[in-house]
Amino acid sequence: MTPKTTRGAVRSEVATPAGPARIHLTRPEGDQRGVLVLTHGAGGRLTAPELAPIRSTLVELGWAVALVEQAWVLAGQKLPPQPPKQDPAWLPVVASLRSGRRRLNGPFIVGGKSNGARVACRTAHASGADAVLALSFPLHPPGKPETSRAEELRAPLPHGIPLHVVQGANDPFGTPEEVRAELPDPAFVTEVAGGHSFPRNPVDVVAAVRDFVGSLRH
Repeated sequence: MTPKTTRGAVRSEVATPAGPARIHLTRPEGDQRGVLVLTHGAGGRLTAPELAPIRSTLVELGWAVALVEQAWVLAGQKLPPQPPKQDPAWLPVVASLRSGRRRLNGPFIVGGKSNGARVACRTAHASGADAVLALSFPLHPPGKPETSRAEELRAPLPHGIPLHVVQGANDPFGTPEEVRAELPDPAFVTEVAGGHSFPRNPVDVVAAVRDFVGSLRH
């Protein structure tokens, strides 16, 4: 496929029950194949090394990519709130991209890094997602496999929503094998280099994301 040139990212804010959230939206030139919405982890930054190359690669392939700073970050909180507060503040962000002047069409993938992956999984059905992309899903706290978040991880599956997890080989929050053990198909997980954070120039991560979005019906 011939790469497409991109427009610059457009920044906008969305009102939520927890205050404004911020979207950085990059659209492709020409026909749009789908939408990927990604958010950050508990550190609250969009500086994870995989986010920029994922965005640039998918935009070249014709996808719109929205990177989201959640409301709790803009409110100055140092840690994400518990799900009963975090999830209601996430849903308006996704809804704003599916309606009104921001309306985007095509398969709608939601996802995120670590804590962002958790909120994407928990809210996949409520947000109307067509698929979920989980980067470094924190299956359990380091050294505490008994404290499992497997129910959150599997939340999209009863609704028929495709899920793919990209997990570092040495992730202390859950190795790829641990994550596979909680899912019905080992193909739902791609093992890549690194731990909970991925190394610079994470070409294997980008390739896994490209393959996953390519597998979805357009």
